[in-house]
Amino acid sequence: MKTPRRRPGAMLQTLLRSLFRRPATTRYPYVPFVMPKGFRGPPRFHVEGCIGCQMCVRNCPARAITITKVGEKRFEATVDLGKCVYCGQCADSCPKKIIEMTSEFELAQIDKGKLRITYHAPAALPSPEGSAPAVPQPPSG
Repeated sequence: MKTPRRRPGAMLQTLLRSLFRRPATTRYPYVPFVMPKGFRGPPRFHVEGCIGCQMCVRNCPARAITITKVGEKRFEATVDLGKCVYCGQCADSCPKKIIEMTSEFELAQIDKGKLRITYHAPAALPSPEGSAPAVPQPPSG
């Protein structure tokens, strides 16, 4: 087996060349980092448009999504980011396109419970056939 040939001064040559180059690293925590276009971070649900078809639940390979009915045509979505593989299949399969893949990347947590994100349904509107709306009364006294 041949031994590599040593050149005296090779290290000095490399050192001098690197003095005039820009560093290959970024100043990440001090300078905000922008993820490239097409990066798939955690999914974000806009549940006000959810119809409860559960296509996202069926197509999620990691079984990280649950959809819960909370009222008449109102649904909540829960995503477990600890299970999610960020494939974007849920966003692709949603017929109403209410799921978007974000570009967030700082997701580390110590508490596992913080990795479960619930997107709550908007408050229900009062039904029109119900009682008349309450009229504010002037203060007595």
